[in-house]
Amino acid sequence: MKQLTEQEALFRLTALCSQAEHCSYEMTEKMRKWQISDEAQARIMQHLVEERYIDDERFCRYFVKDKIRYNKWGRRKVEQALWAKHIDSDISKAILDEVDDEEYINILRPMIKSRRKQMKDMNEYEANARLMRWAIGRGFTFDIIRQCIDGVEEMEDDAAEN
Repeated sequence: MKQLTEQEALFRLTALCSQAEHCSYEMTEKMRKWQISDEAQARIMQHLVEERYIDDERFCRYFVKDKIRYNKWGRRKVEQALWAKHIDSDISKAILDEVDDEEYINILRPMIKSRRKQMKDMNEYEANARLMRWAIGRGFTFDIIRQCIDGVEEMEDDAAEN
């Protein structure tokens, strides 16, 4: 790969940021791979931030929304992904705190319900243990998982009585 000039790197990064949300860490990593000097990286990042091509708070807000709604991730998995992208914990915590527990429950409950149907030949204790491990792997917190499992059990009990 040929060495990019500062101007070429700036054009490429502004084009990337125009197409989708990116965080400052992603852009810094791209410039590092392109072997852009540290001084040039600082000037490019300053331009991208001043022109609002990059805004880590805006990125975080969209990232959280997308991962929860479309990927059906829990809070812990989203936190971990934001940490990997070097988003400041003050920003990520504030945005994650805006998400209501009810939203996580509305996402997890149907997933647990469909997953439980696949566990017909297991006793309730084994099924619940498996469901909990699976939901923890998806990044949901223990209290949310417990609420969802209890809610699904109540629905099944009501259906069995009728």
